Amino acid sequence: MVEFMLPKDARPTKGKTHPAPVGATNLRTFKIYRFDPDTGENPRIDTFQVDIDTCGPMVLDALVKIKDEMDSTLTFRRSCREGVCGSCAFNIDGTNTIACTKPIASISGDIKVYPLPHMPVIKDLVPDLSVPYAQYASIEPWLKSDTPPPTTAERLQSTDERAELDGMWECILCFCCQTSCPSYWWNGDRYLGPAILLQAYRWIADSRDEAAGERLDNVDDPFRLYRCHTIMNCTNTCPKSLNPGKAIAEIKTLLIKRR
Repeated sequence: MVEFMLPKDARPTKGKTHPAPVGATNLRTFKIYRFDPDTGENPRIDTFQVDIDTCGPMVLDALVKIKDEMDSTLTFRRSCREGVCGSCAFNIDGTNTIACTKPIASISGDIKVYPLPHMPVIKDLVPDLSVPYAQYASIEPWLKSDTPPPTTAERLQSTDERAELDGMWECILCFCCQTSCPSYWWNGDRYLGPAILLQAYRWIADSRDEAAGERLDNVDDPFRLYRCHTIMNCTNTCPKSLNPGKAIAEIKTLLIKRR
């Protein structure tokens, strides 16, 4: 369970209730965070009664149905609907996850949907991710090599070398781990956070990359790396079952070995 800090300095008030169509019998209640900065009003929680018999099985299906049929002003991100783009990351039932792979049936009681915690909210369920994206750019997430590439083939890896990237290349940058981390909540302007450090190690561990030393220097900082206190919220909440905490530990180990 992830602590949720409201994006504004006010508790959301009770909002509007949107009943299901007459005759619907298989209902689930969705309580959804709403905030529109253009109105100047405090956040509120709107209630939607959704007919599950006319809805897909995932939380994202319900959100799309709500936007299409009940309230077109509801604002959220979504794209692939296949668990590979990371767009539809929300705090659902107290846990950060992606809505397209979260079954409605896995949640008991009212289904509460909030934006990712401890991030500024642009509108409704859309957080401002400018800072984590800038941090991602700061690690230079691309192959860096001074050796000219082969003229007749790609840069090759052995099977074992390729296996070193498993558990990292699958990251979809949904930032569920990033926004579940207490260290990032309090030091997000300086601590890179678990998602970014996982990506940093992905390149450090890549046998084709020749800038491991430079990359280690880039993260070797009391705040950029060492604000991690191994709380492991990041690993517990990852919707792709990755282990950012392990990647951070590997970076620390490499730094110790070279001293």
